[in-house]
Amino acid sequence: MTEYTIGYIVGSISSTSINRRLAKALEKVAPEGVTLKEIPIKELPFYSPDYDGNFPPVAQEFKSAIEDADGVIIVTPEYSRSIPGVLKNALDWSARPYGEASFNDKPTAVVGTSQGGIATAAGQQHLRSVLLHYNALVLGQPEGYIQSTPGLFEDDGTVTDESTAAFLRSIIEALVTLVRRTAPAEVPAA
Repeated sequence: MTEYTIGYIVGSISSTSINRRLAKALEKVAPEGVTLKEIPIKELPFYSPDYDGNFPPVAQEFKSAIEDADGVIIVTPEYSRSIPGVLKNALDWSARPYGEASFNDKPTAVVGTSQGGIATAAGQQHLRSVLLHYNALVLGQPEGYIQSTPGLFEDDGTVTDESTAAFLRSIIEALVTLVRRTAPAEVPAA
């Protein structure tokens, strides 16, 4: 059985983020053979072209983690109908220096939660536009707009509603299918 490593980026650095709880929920419901691993963004400095000739180690590690993952899930809140500035900053690091975009051809899923009825739909649409500009292979379906209700995700990521757990698992499975479909063909040795 093939093993897959899916990196995930949480678009919030809040210690009480419900999107961090959602990310932990995704870890808990991952199907057998799939490991989810966080790609942290909290320590990234503000991006500036001044760094292009000498990337700080934390930014190099961030880019490498994206490139080394079989696929990436971005779990994000919505701030003012867009994505959080800290997430945009991380995405800017991923795209630099010019011509070395870490998301190029990377199977990527987008998901988020909020307490509102439309969850993070507007923010996710913005995020998809950014990822498409980076030439990421963005998963179209299922769309992961999760309305967070009290007790849906426990602090450790346990999902208290089985239909929500099954839906989250389906997002991971769809991303793994995209990873498989877009993987380079293996050529037998001559």
